[in-house]
Amino acid sequence: MNRTIGIVLLIIGAAMLIWTGFTYTKKEKVIDAGPIQVSADRQHTVNWPPYAGGILVIGGIILLVTGKKTA
Repeated sequence: MNRTIGIVLLIIGAAMLIWTGFTYTKKEKVIDAGPIQVSADRQHTVNWPPYAGGILVIGGIILLVTGKKTA
């Protein structure tokens, strides 16, 4: 089980190092006056620090090395 979690952490950590964030678009109401509604598309950005991906990679490597081999 530790080897599987280690592989997952390694993959997620590598992805976080390559892509340091993402942007998504959300439709928000600007004006809501009875039957008249005006909405706008707003972009939101989610960023994470690069060291978070590095920590996940290191944790994944540790779990892979210390995991028991089952044959």
